Amino acid sequence: MKLETNRRNFLKTAGIVGVGMMAGGLSSCSGNRSPSDAPASKQEHKQIVNMSGYAAPPLKTVRVAVTGTGRRARTIIRSLARVEGVRFTALNDVVPKEAEMALETLNKAAPVKHSPEIYAAGDEEEWKKMCDRDDIDLVVIGTPWHLHTPQAVYAMKSGKHAATEVPAAQTIDECWQLVETSERTRKHCIQMTNVCFGFFEMLTLNMARQGFFGEIIHGDGGYMHHLIDRIMQYGYYRNMTRMRCRAQRDGALYPLHGLGTMAQIMDINHGDQFDFMVSLSSADFLMQARARELAKTDPFYEEFVNAKFVGTMNTSIIRTKRGRTVMLQNDMISPRPYDRIHQVSGTKAIARRFPEPMISVDPEKGWLTEKDSKFKEIEEKYTPEITRRIGDLAKKIGGHGGMDTVMAWRIIDCLRNGIPMDLTVYEAAQWSSVIPSSVWSVAHNGTPVSIPDFTCGAWKTNKRCMDIQLEKGGTTKLI
Repeated sequence: MKLETNRRNFLKTAGIVGVGMMAGGLSSCSGNRSPSDAPASKQEHKQIVNMSGYAAPPLKTVRVAVTGTGRRARTIIRSLARVEGVRFTALNDVVPKEAEMALETLNKAAPVKHSPEIYAAGDEEEWKKMCDRDDIDLVVIGTPWHLHTPQAVYAMKSGKHAATEVPAAQTIDECWQLVETSERTRKHCIQMTNVCFGFFEMLTLNMARQGFFGEIIHGDGGYMHHLIDRIMQYGYYRNMTRMRCRAQRDGALYPLHGLGTMAQIMDINHGDQFDFMVSLSSADFLMQARARELAKTDPFYEEFVNAKFVGTMNTSIIRTKRGRTVMLQNDMISPRPYDRIHQVSGTKAIARRFPEPMISVDPEKGWLTEKDSKFKEIEEKYTPEITRRIGDLAKKIGGHGGMDTVMAWRIIDCLRNGIPMDLTVYEAAQWSSVIPSSVWSVAHNGTPVSIPDFTCGAWKTNKRCMDIQLEKGGTTKLI
Protein backbone atom coordinates (compact mmCIF):
# COMPACT_ATOMS: atom_id res chain seq x y z
CA MET A 1 0.00 0.00 0.00
CA LYS A 2 2.79 2.43 0.88
CA LEU A 3 4.57 1.68 -2.40
CA GLU A 4 1.39 2.33 -4.43
CA THR A 5 0.75 5.59 -2.54
CA ASN A 6 4.30 6.75 -3.19
CA ARG A 7 3.93 5.90 -6.85
CA ARG A 8 0.65 7.83 -7.18
CA ASN A 9 2.20 10.87 -5.49
CA PHE A 10 5.27 10.59 -7.71
CA LEU A 11 3.26 10.40 -10.93
CA LYS A 12 1.03 13.28 -9.86
CA THR A 13 4.07 15.47 -9.14
CA ALA A 14 5.81 14.37 -12.31
CA GLY A 15 2.79 15.27 -14.42
CA ILE A 16 2.41 18.71 -12.93
CA VAL A 17 6.10 19.52 -13.20
CA GLY A 18 6.40 18.06 -16.68
CA VAL A 19 3.77 20.46 -17.96
CA GLY A 20 5.58 23.34 -16.26
CA MET A 21 8.87 22.39 -17.87
CA MET A 22 7.44 22.11 -21.39
CA ALA A 23 5.17 25.15 -21.21
CA GLY A 24 6.37 28.36 -22.78
CA GLY A 25 9.22 26.92 -24.79
CA LEU A 26 11.45 29.51 -26.41
CA SER A 27 10.91 33.23 -26.64
CA SER A 28 13.29 36.10 -27.15
CA CYS A 29 13.76 39.82 -26.86
CA SER A 30 12.47 41.85 -29.76
CA GLY A 31 14.90 41.58 -32.67
CA ASN A 32 16.55 38.33 -31.55
CA ARG A 33 16.54 35.78 -34.35
CA SER A 34 15.43 32.17 -33.98
CA PRO A 35 14.73 29.39 -36.49
CA SER A 36 11.38 29.84 -38.19
CA ASP A 37 10.04 26.65 -36.63
CA ALA A 38 11.14 27.47 -33.06
CA PRO A 39 8.32 26.49 -30.70
CA ALA A 40 7.49 29.93 -29.35
CA SER A 41 7.01 33.48 -30.53
CA LYS A 42 9.23 36.44 -29.83
CA GLN A 43 8.58 38.35 -26.63
CA GLU A 44 8.54 42.10 -26.65
CA HIS A 45 10.26 43.53 -23.61
CA LYS A 46 11.39 47.03 -22.86
CA GLN A 47 13.85 47.27 -20.01
CA ILE A 48 12.21 48.93 -17.01
CA VAL A 49 15.43 49.51 -15.07
CA ASN A 50 18.89 48.12 -15.73
CA MET A 51 19.63 45.70 -12.89
CA SER A 52 23.24 45.45 -14.02
CA GLY A 53 24.92 47.95 -11.75
CA TYR A 54 21.75 48.50 -9.71
CA ALA A 55 22.36 49.07 -6.00
CA ALA A 56 19.55 48.41 -3.55
CA PRO A 57 19.35 50.40 -0.29
CA PRO A 58 21.92 49.11 2.24
CA LEU A 59 20.90 46.72 5.00
CA LYS A 60 22.85 46.73 8.26
CA THR A 61 21.33 43.37 9.15
CA VAL A 62 20.25 40.96 6.42
CA ARG A 63 17.27 38.93 7.60
CA VAL A 64 17.36 35.57 5.81
CA ALA A 65 14.70 32.95 5.19
CA VAL A 66 15.30 29.62 3.47
CA THR A 67 12.82 27.50 1.53
CA GLY A 68 13.93 23.96 0.79
CA THR A 69 16.38 22.91 3.49
CA GLY A 70 17.83 19.73 2.03
CA ARG A 71 21.49 18.79 1.66
CA ARG A 72 22.48 21.61 -0.68
CA ALA A 73 20.65 24.32 1.25
CA ARG A 74 22.24 23.21 4.51
CA THR A 75 25.67 23.82 3.00
CA ILE A 76 24.66 27.39 2.15
CA ILE A 77 23.13 27.84 5.61
CA ARG A 78 26.41 26.74 7.16
CA SER A 79 28.28 29.38 5.16
CA LEU A 80 25.77 32.19 5.70
CA ALA A 81 25.84 31.52 9.44
CA ARG A 82 29.48 32.64 9.50
CA VAL A 83 28.86 36.01 7.81
CA GLU A 84 28.59 39.18 9.86
CA GLY A 85 25.19 40.84 9.87
CA VAL A 86 23.09 37.76 9.00
CA ARG A 87 20.03 36.84 11.03
CA PHE A 88 17.91 33.83 10.12
CA THR A 89 14.22 34.50 10.67
CA ALA A 90 12.48 31.51 9.00
CA LEU A 91 13.10 28.03 7.59
CA ASN A 92 10.67 26.15 5.35
CA ASP A 93 10.49 22.59 4.10
CA VAL A 94 7.65 20.18 3.35
CA VAL A 95 9.55 17.52 5.29
CA PRO A 96 9.73 18.44 9.01
CA LYS A 97 12.88 16.40 9.56
CA GLU A 98 14.74 18.39 6.90
CA ALA A 99 13.82 21.68 8.61
CA GLU A 100 14.92 20.30 11.96
CA MET A 101 18.26 19.25 10.49
CA ALA A 102 18.68 22.71 8.97
CA LEU A 103 18.08 24.36 12.33
CA GLU A 104 20.60 22.03 13.94
CA THR A 105 23.12 22.84 11.18
CA LEU A 106 22.54 26.55 11.64
CA ASN A 107 23.05 26.68 15.36
CA LYS A 108 26.02 24.35 15.22
CA ALA A 109 27.75 26.60 12.69
CA ALA A 110 26.71 30.03 13.92
CA PRO A 111 28.79 31.86 16.55
CA VAL A 112 25.50 33.23 17.91
CA LYS A 113 22.21 31.44 18.43
CA HIS A 114 19.44 31.87 15.83
CA SER A 115 15.76 31.18 16.51
CA PRO A 116 14.05 31.13 13.11
CA GLU A 117 10.38 30.21 12.85
CA ILE A 118 9.91 26.79 11.27
CA TYR A 119 7.40 26.32 8.45
CA ALA A 120 7.16 22.55 8.06
CA ALA A 121 3.56 21.52 8.45
CA GLY A 122 3.61 19.52 5.22
CA ASP A 123 1.68 22.12 3.22
CA GLU A 124 3.37 22.51 -0.18
CA GLU A 125 2.24 26.16 -0.31
CA GLU A 126 3.57 27.02 3.13
CA TRP A 127 6.59 28.77 1.64
CA LYS A 128 4.25 31.54 0.49
CA LYS A 129 3.21 32.20 4.08
CA MET A 130 6.84 32.48 4.99
CA CYS A 131 7.57 34.91 2.13
CA ASP A 132 4.66 37.10 3.24
CA ARG A 133 6.41 37.92 6.51
CA ASP A 134 7.67 41.46 6.91
CA ASP A 135 10.91 40.53 8.70
CA ILE A 136 12.70 38.99 5.70
CA ASP A 137 15.17 40.72 3.37
CA LEU A 138 16.54 37.74 1.44
CA VAL A 139 14.89 34.45 0.51
CA VAL A 140 17.34 31.63 -0.21
CA ILE A 141 15.83 28.97 -2.47
CA GLY A 142 17.10 25.40 -2.24
CA THR A 143 14.03 23.53 -3.49
CA PRO A 144 13.79 21.21 -6.55
CA TRP A 145 14.46 22.86 -9.90
CA HIS A 146 10.86 23.38 -11.01
CA LEU A 147 10.14 25.59 -7.98
CA HIS A 148 13.05 28.00 -8.40
CA THR A 149 11.33 30.51 -10.67
CA PRO A 150 7.90 30.50 -8.97
CA GLN A 151 9.49 30.99 -5.57
CA ALA A 152 11.95 33.66 -6.73
CA VAL A 153 9.18 35.59 -8.47
CA TYR A 154 6.90 35.38 -5.43
CA ALA A 155 9.69 36.44 -3.10
CA MET A 156 10.51 39.50 -5.21
CA LYS A 157 6.86 40.47 -5.52
CA SER A 158 6.68 40.18 -1.73
CA GLY A 159 9.44 42.75 -1.40
CA LYS A 160 12.38 40.39 -0.82
CA HIS A 161 15.60 39.77 -2.68
CA ALA A 162 15.89 36.21 -4.01
CA ALA A 163 18.94 33.94 -4.16
CA THR A 164 18.23 30.66 -5.90
CA GLU A 165 20.17 27.52 -6.45
CA VAL A 166 21.04 26.62 -10.05
CA PRO A 167 19.38 26.57 -12.46
CA ALA A 168 17.20 29.61 -11.82
CA ALA A 169 14.73 28.68 -14.57
CA GLN A 170 13.70 25.76 -16.76
CA THR A 171 12.05 27.55 -19.71
CA ILE A 172 12.68 30.75 -21.62
CA ASP A 173 9.36 32.12 -20.41
CA GLU A 174 10.49 31.56 -16.82
CA CYS A 175 13.72 33.43 -17.60
CA TRP A 176 11.69 36.41 -18.75
CA GLN A 177 9.54 36.21 -15.63
CA LEU A 178 12.65 36.57 -13.50
CA VAL A 179 13.94 39.53 -15.53
CA GLU A 180 10.65 41.39 -15.63
CA THR A 181 9.91 40.83 -11.95
CA SER A 182 13.39 41.88 -10.82
CA GLU A 183 13.25 45.04 -12.92
CA ARG A 184 9.71 45.91 -11.86
CA THR A 185 10.25 45.31 -8.13
CA ARG A 186 13.89 46.48 -8.11
CA LYS A 187 14.80 43.42 -6.11
CA HIS A 188 17.89 41.36 -6.80
CA CYS A 189 17.52 37.87 -8.24
CA ILE A 190 20.81 36.05 -7.71
CA GLN A 191 21.59 32.65 -9.18
CA MET A 192 23.97 31.06 -6.69
CA THR A 193 26.55 29.84 -9.20
CA ASN A 194 29.17 29.01 -6.61
CA VAL A 195 31.84 27.99 -9.11
CA CYS A 196 32.17 31.64 -10.16
CA PHE A 197 33.71 32.13 -6.70
CA GLY A 198 36.11 29.18 -7.00
CA PHE A 199 39.70 30.19 -6.34
CA PHE A 200 41.25 29.12 -9.65
CA GLU A 201 38.22 30.47 -11.50
CA MET A 202 38.63 33.89 -9.89
CA LEU A 203 42.37 33.74 -10.54
CA THR A 204 41.86 33.14 -14.27
CA LEU A 205 39.14 35.81 -14.37
CA ASN A 206 41.63 38.34 -13.02
CA MET A 207 44.29 37.07 -15.44
CA ALA A 208 41.87 37.61 -18.32
CA ARG A 209 41.01 41.11 -17.16
CA GLN A 210 44.67 42.01 -16.79
CA GLY A 211 45.44 40.83 -20.34
CA PHE A 212 47.46 37.75 -19.42
CA PHE A 213 45.73 35.61 -22.06
CA GLY A 214 45.69 38.30 -24.73
CA GLU A 215 42.41 38.21 -26.64
CA ILE A 216 40.13 35.46 -25.37
CA ILE A 217 39.39 33.08 -28.25
CA HIS A 218 37.62 30.11 -26.75
CA GLY A 219 36.57 28.55 -23.47
CA ASP A 220 35.80 24.98 -22.43
CA GLY A 221 33.57 24.22 -19.49
CA GLY A 222 31.88 21.11 -18.25
CA TYR A 223 30.20 19.16 -15.52
CA MET A 224 31.30 15.55 -15.42
CA HIS A 225 30.16 14.05 -12.16
CA HIS A 226 29.34 10.36 -11.74
CA LEU A 227 25.91 10.61 -10.08
CA ILE A 228 23.89 7.77 -11.60
CA ASP A 229 23.69 5.94 -8.26
CA ARG A 230 22.22 8.99 -6.52
CA ILE A 231 19.99 9.99 -9.42
CA MET A 232 18.37 6.55 -9.62
CA GLN A 233 18.29 5.80 -5.89
CA TYR A 234 14.70 6.07 -4.72
CA GLY A 235 14.36 8.96 -2.29
CA TYR A 236 17.84 10.44 -2.60
CA TYR A 237 16.52 13.41 -4.56
CA ARG A 238 13.07 14.45 -3.42
CA ASN A 239 10.33 13.08 -5.70
CA MET A 240 13.10 11.63 -7.87
CA THR A 241 13.41 15.02 -9.56
CA ARG A 242 16.77 14.42 -11.23
CA MET A 243 15.70 11.09 -12.68
CA ARG A 244 12.35 12.51 -13.80
CA CYS A 245 14.01 15.47 -15.56
CA ARG A 246 16.34 13.14 -17.40
CA ALA A 247 13.37 11.08 -18.61
CA GLN A 248 11.57 14.15 -19.97
CA ARG A 249 14.10 16.23 -21.86
CA ASP A 250 17.31 15.61 -23.76
CA GLY A 251 19.95 18.31 -23.72
CA ALA A 252 22.40 20.11 -21.47
CA LEU A 253 20.32 19.93 -18.29
CA TYR A 254 22.98 21.18 -15.85
CA PRO A 255 25.52 23.32 -17.73
CA LEU A 256 25.78 26.29 -15.34
CA HIS A 257 29.05 25.42 -13.59
CA GLY A 258 31.06 25.32 -16.78
CA LEU A 259 29.11 28.08 -18.49
CA GLY A 260 29.10 30.75 -15.79
CA THR A 261 32.84 31.02 -15.35
CA MET A 262 33.42 31.28 -19.11
CA ALA A 263 30.68 33.91 -19.40
CA GLN A 264 32.43 35.98 -16.73
CA ILE A 265 35.81 35.69 -18.46
CA MET A 266 34.27 36.72 -21.79
CA ASP A 267 32.37 39.67 -20.26
CA ILE A 268 29.03 38.28 -21.37
CA ASN A 269 26.28 40.84 -20.65
CA HIS A 270 29.07 43.37 -20.09
CA GLY A 271 30.66 44.02 -23.49
CA ASP A 272 29.91 40.78 -25.32
CA GLN A 273 26.82 38.62 -25.64
CA PHE A 274 25.92 35.03 -26.44
CA ASP A 275 24.56 34.89 -29.98
CA PHE A 276 23.51 31.32 -30.81
CA MET A 277 24.25 27.72 -29.93
CA VAL A 278 24.15 24.19 -31.27
CA SER A 279 23.72 21.13 -29.09
CA LEU A 280 24.06 17.37 -29.59
CA SER A 281 23.56 14.43 -27.26
CA SER A 282 24.84 10.90 -27.43
CA ALA A 283 22.46 8.01 -26.96
CA ASP A 284 21.60 6.86 -23.45
CA PHE A 285 23.96 3.99 -22.76
CA LEU A 286 23.31 3.48 -19.04
CA MET A 287 20.12 4.81 -17.46
CA GLN A 288 17.49 2.71 -19.23
CA ALA A 289 19.57 -0.42 -18.69
CA ARG A 290 19.82 0.46 -14.98
CA ALA A 291 16.04 1.11 -14.79
CA ARG A 292 15.30 -2.30 -16.31
CA GLU A 293 17.64 -3.99 -13.88
CA LEU A 294 16.11 -2.18 -10.89
CA ALA A 295 12.57 -2.99 -12.06
CA LYS A 296 13.28 -6.70 -11.65
CA THR A 297 13.19 -6.31 -7.87
CA ASP A 298 11.40 -2.96 -7.35
CA PRO A 299 8.06 -2.32 -9.13
CA PHE A 300 8.57 1.44 -8.79
CA TYR A 301 11.02 1.42 -11.70
CA GLU A 302 8.63 -0.36 -14.09
CA GLU A 303 7.42 3.05 -15.23
CA PHE A 304 10.90 3.80 -16.59
CA VAL A 305 11.89 0.62 -18.38
CA ASN A 306 10.86 2.14 -21.72
CA ALA A 307 11.71 5.76 -20.90
CA LYS A 308 13.78 7.74 -23.39
CA PHE A 309 16.40 9.14 -21.05
CA VAL A 310 18.69 12.06 -21.81
CA GLY A 311 21.84 11.18 -23.72
CA THR A 312 24.76 10.14 -21.56
CA MET A 313 26.98 12.96 -22.90
CA ASN A 314 25.76 16.32 -24.17
CA THR A 315 28.09 18.65 -26.05
CA SER A 316 27.00 22.22 -26.79
CA ILE A 317 28.83 25.02 -28.58
CA ILE A 318 27.98 28.70 -28.17
CA ARG A 319 29.20 31.57 -30.35
CA THR A 320 29.28 35.12 -29.01
CA LYS A 321 28.57 38.38 -30.81
CA ARG A 322 32.32 39.11 -30.87
CA GLY A 323 33.10 35.75 -32.46
CA ARG A 324 34.34 33.81 -29.42
CA THR A 325 33.21 30.27 -28.79
CA VAL A 326 32.40 28.19 -25.70
CA MET A 327 32.17 24.41 -25.64
CA LEU A 328 30.17 22.83 -22.81
CA GLN A 329 30.07 19.15 -21.92
CA ASN A 330 27.61 17.61 -19.52
CA ASP A 331 27.75 14.00 -18.27
CA MET A 332 26.49 12.89 -14.88
CA ILE A 333 26.05 9.23 -15.76
CA SER A 334 29.20 7.57 -17.12
CA PRO A 335 32.05 6.55 -14.77
CA ARG A 336 34.24 9.60 -15.37
CA PRO A 337 36.30 11.34 -12.68
CA TYR A 338 34.90 14.68 -11.55
CA ASP A 339 35.77 17.36 -14.10
CA ARG A 340 34.59 20.92 -14.78
CA ILE A 341 37.36 21.40 -17.40
CA HIS A 342 37.53 25.22 -17.09
CA GLN A 343 39.96 25.85 -19.92
CA VAL A 344 40.63 29.40 -21.10
CA SER A 345 42.31 29.85 -24.51
CA GLY A 346 43.72 33.19 -25.60
CA THR A 347 46.08 34.61 -28.17
CA LYS A 348 48.97 34.65 -25.67
CA ALA A 349 48.35 31.92 -23.10
CA ILE A 350 46.08 29.15 -21.91
CA ALA A 351 44.97 27.84 -18.50
CA ARG A 352 43.10 24.74 -17.36
CA ARG A 353 41.73 23.66 -13.97
CA PHE A 354 41.37 19.87 -14.29
CA PRO A 355 42.85 17.35 -13.62
CA GLU A 356 45.06 19.90 -11.87
CA PRO A 357 45.62 23.67 -12.19
CA MET A 358 47.81 24.28 -15.24
CA ILE A 359 49.01 27.31 -17.21
CA SER A 360 50.86 27.43 -20.54
CA VAL A 361 52.64 30.47 -21.96
CA ASP A 362 54.80 28.54 -24.43
CA PRO A 363 53.37 25.64 -26.43
CA GLU A 364 56.85 24.22 -26.93
CA LYS A 365 57.48 23.98 -23.19
CA GLY A 366 54.01 22.68 -22.32
CA TRP A 367 52.15 23.09 -19.05
CA LEU A 368 53.23 24.76 -15.84
CA THR A 369 51.75 23.21 -12.72
CA GLU A 370 51.57 24.26 -9.08
CA LYS A 371 54.97 22.72 -8.37
CA ASP A 372 56.67 25.07 -10.87
CA SER A 373 58.08 28.37 -9.64
CA LYS A 374 56.80 30.21 -12.73
CA PHE A 375 53.25 29.03 -11.97
CA LYS A 376 53.61 30.31 -8.40
CA GLU A 377 54.85 33.69 -9.67
CA ILE A 378 51.83 34.02 -11.95
CA GLU A 379 49.47 32.95 -9.18
CA GLU A 380 50.94 35.47 -6.73
CA LYS A 381 50.74 38.30 -9.24
CA TYR A 382 47.15 37.69 -10.33
CA THR A 383 45.46 36.46 -7.14
CA PRO A 384 42.49 38.83 -6.75
CA GLU A 385 41.81 40.88 -3.64
CA ILE A 386 38.73 38.87 -2.69
CA THR A 387 40.90 35.75 -2.30
CA ARG A 388 43.57 37.62 -0.36
CA ARG A 389 40.95 39.13 1.93
CA ILE A 390 38.90 36.09 2.94
CA GLY A 391 40.25 33.08 1.01
CA ASP A 392 42.06 31.30 3.84
CA LEU A 393 39.19 31.59 6.31
CA ALA A 394 36.64 30.62 3.64
CA LYS A 395 38.59 27.43 2.97
CA LYS A 396 38.53 26.59 6.68
CA ILE A 397 34.79 27.18 6.91
CA GLY A 398 34.35 25.04 3.81
CA GLY A 399 31.56 24.46 1.35
CA HIS A 400 32.94 23.00 -1.90
CA GLY A 401 36.44 23.95 -0.86
CA GLY A 402 35.39 27.37 0.37
CA MET A 403 33.69 28.70 -2.76
CA ASP A 404 30.24 28.47 -1.10
CA THR A 405 31.46 30.64 1.74
CA VAL A 406 33.01 33.24 -0.58
CA MET A 407 29.73 33.40 -2.52
CA ALA A 408 27.61 33.68 0.62
CA TRP A 409 29.91 36.35 2.07
CA ARG A 410 29.83 38.40 -1.11
CA ILE A 411 26.02 38.31 -1.44
CA ILE A 412 25.64 39.61 2.11
CA ASP A 413 28.48 42.12 1.67
CA CYS A 414 26.74 43.63 -1.34
CA LEU A 415 23.41 43.86 0.47
CA ARG A 416 24.92 45.37 3.61
CA ASN A 417 26.92 47.96 1.68
CA GLY A 418 24.19 48.78 -0.81
CA ILE A 419 26.37 48.03 -3.84
CA PRO A 420 25.62 46.20 -7.12
CA MET A 421 25.47 42.42 -7.10
CA ASP A 422 28.26 40.42 -8.73
CA LEU A 423 25.69 38.14 -10.38
CA THR A 424 22.52 39.83 -11.60
CA VAL A 425 19.17 38.61 -12.86
CA TYR A 426 20.55 38.79 -16.40
CA GLU A 427 23.13 36.14 -15.58
CA ALA A 428 20.43 34.05 -13.91
CA ALA A 429 18.19 34.29 -16.96
CA GLN A 430 20.72 33.96 -19.73
CA TRP A 431 22.74 31.13 -18.26
CA SER A 432 19.54 29.23 -17.44
CA SER A 433 18.20 29.86 -20.96
CA VAL A 434 20.94 27.65 -22.35
CA ILE A 435 19.07 24.62 -20.95
CA PRO A 436 15.84 24.92 -22.99
CA SER A 437 17.81 26.23 -25.97
CA SER A 438 19.96 23.11 -25.84
CA VAL A 439 16.90 20.87 -25.57
CA TRP A 440 15.43 22.49 -28.68
CA SER A 441 18.66 22.16 -30.66
CA VAL A 442 19.07 18.49 -29.72
CA ALA A 443 15.48 17.79 -30.76
CA HIS A 444 16.20 19.43 -34.14
CA ASN A 445 19.40 17.52 -34.92
CA GLY A 446 21.79 20.23 -33.81
CA THR A 447 20.06 23.12 -35.54
CA PRO A 448 21.47 26.47 -34.36
CA VAL A 449 19.17 28.38 -32.05
CA SER A 450 19.49 31.98 -30.85
CA ILE A 451 20.09 32.74 -27.20
CA PRO A 452 17.89 35.62 -26.02
CA ASP A 453 19.41 38.93 -25.00
CA PHE A 454 17.78 39.54 -21.63
CA THR A 455 19.56 42.91 -21.30
CA CYS A 456 17.78 44.13 -24.46
CA GLY A 457 20.94 45.69 -25.84
CA ALA A 458 22.32 47.07 -22.57
CA TRP A 459 25.20 44.57 -22.76
CA LYS A 460 26.92 46.92 -25.18
CA THR A 461 27.48 49.53 -22.46
CA ASN A 462 27.09 47.61 -19.18
CA LYS A 463 30.10 47.81 -16.88
CA ARG A 464 31.45 44.65 -15.29
CA CYS A 465 29.66 43.54 -12.14
CA MET A 466 31.90 40.73 -10.86
CA ASP A 467 34.04 42.78 -8.46
CA ILE A 468 36.77 40.31 -7.50
CA GLN A 469 39.14 43.18 -6.67
CA LEU A 470 36.67 44.57 -4.12
CA GLU A 471 36.68 48.08 -5.54
CA LYS A 472 33.42 48.51 -3.63
CA GLY A 473 32.38 46.91 -0.37
CA GLY A 474 34.45 44.16 1.15
CA THR A 475 33.83 45.47 4.67
CA THR A 476 31.72 42.59 5.98
CA LYS A 477 33.55 40.11 8.21
CA LEU A 478 33.58 36.35 8.28
CA ILE A 479 33.05 35.32 11.89
